[in-house]
Amino acid sequence: MQWFKRRFTYLFQSTKGLILVAIALISLVTAIFGTLSGPMAEWGIRDVTIRVLSMRLVEAEREGRIILLYHTIAMAVVAIEVYIITAILPMKEYERTTINSTITFGYMISLVFGLTFGYFGHNFVFHGLFIFGQSLVFFAGLLLAAALWPWKKEYRVTDTAYAHTPGGVDLERMAFFVMAVATLGSALFGAVTGSYWGNGHETFLAEDLIREPVKSALQLAIIGHLHIMLTLIAIALALIVGRWFDFKGIWHKLSMPLMILGTGVVTLGVWAVVPFEPIAHKIIYGGSTLVLVAALFLVIFGFDRLIRDGVARMGLEKTGPGDRLRALLRDPLKFGALWQMIYMNFVVSFPGIYMAVNLDEIFRVWPAREERIILTGHWHILSGLIATIILLYYADMAGLKGRARQWFGWLVIFGSDLAFGAVMLFAMKRLFVSESAQQPLVDWAVLLTDAGIVLVLLVLAALMVWRLIDLFKRRGRWAIELDESTGDDSGREELP
Repeated sequence: MQWFKRRFTYLFQSTKGLILVAIALISLVTAIFGTLSGPMAEWGIRDVTIRVLSMRLVEAEREGRIILLYHTIAMAVVAIEVYIITAILPMKEYERTTINSTITFGYMISLVFGLTFGYFGHNFVFHGLFIFGQSLVFFAGLLLAAALWPWKKEYRVTDTAYAHTPGGVDLERMAFFVMAVATLGSALFGAVTGSYWGNGHETFLAEDLIREPVKSALQLAIIGHLHIMLTLIAIALALIVGRWFDFKGIWHKLSMPLMILGTGVVTLGVWAVVPFEPIAHKIIYGGSTLVLVAALFLVIFGFDRLIRDGVARMGLEKTGPGDRLRALLRDPLKFGALWQMIYMNFVVSFPGIYMAVNLDEIFRVWPAREERIILTGHWHILSGLIATIILLYYADMAGLKGRARQWFGWLVIFGSDLAFGAVMLFAMKRLFVSESAQQPLVDWAVLLTDAGIVLVLLVLAALMVWRLIDLFKRRGRWAIELDESTGDDSGREELP
């Protein structure tokens, strides 16, 4: 009994254990439900999965199933970010415990019963439990926002190296708070629309409406909800990475006001899509630009710190370009988190801007299927990049050292960047080749995409197996992490 109790306490009360459970569940869901589409369907694996698991899949209900699947995964990702935030930001212990337990219970209920309802027969009690789980996740968000309130005296900044107001209010904490409030409002933005299902609103995928000249207010709200929630997840992760690197100094003081303002502007711009669609996108572009500039300042600071840290550890007094490059690449986990932010611009931001500028002249001339592929790839690449940064962050938390740290980090970076680059090449292929000459490019793009994704999944599987084996050890790493979880973790590292 004590054997089980100790491990249960680790998995559901410590930050590292909670993150491990969430990653494991996301991995399991991805592995199972990923067999239902793409090459797996062409190879016959989809039919095997359906038959073995006794799934009930009606083609006319495909959109609803996909929506349920995406929501269950997204809530688990949000839970991971909440676990990290409650660990790295000062707050009362009872607040941390209440927030973590509430969101854990919520996302797990939604995940289990949402997928059961969508893929194994429509028992509407399960759908009610799915919504109940979402409500708990939302309630946990309210508790988090209250705990993050930046104007409490005990959270005033005394170190002038960090961004703050003249009164000492921590601007980094304020950025977390604004993000949390924006996320709550944006969740309601989608929930209100969801309440109209079957009463003026029908299930659809956002990419299916790209060429509809007139969209209803409910359709616009769902499209806006999709975009802003993914954006806010990315903003939260950028703030977490900044805390990981102990972001401070002039770049921190420039970045935090931009992050706060940008988060507010882009959120209001998305909410304005329903009443003011013609001008809403201009507001969104302005807010997104502010956020991207704030993230750029983080990357500049982070690269400089990695170089200085690496040079110090190598014991070099004089350095050339090659030495600084080696220092920068010395730790693939931390380098990768920043590099993925840069790489995102080449496979998400720049192609998106190019598409927006040339929408009527180029992309609307193509068949609708080509434009749909671009949009679908755009969203999946951004969510995939977010996932890889979370994996790199967790690998550092899990204590990967030496060769294991090097192999894991570089394989995640190489595999994901190969796959996402190939996906964007496939999506934009009509810029380079005609339809009649596209097959060689398509074949190579699909091959490279599959190879990159498989590589990432294999190293993720290795990480999960390592943690599973460790969990059965009497004094494994899990026991050490459980003992450490009773201590106070400020989340900031000291510069060497």
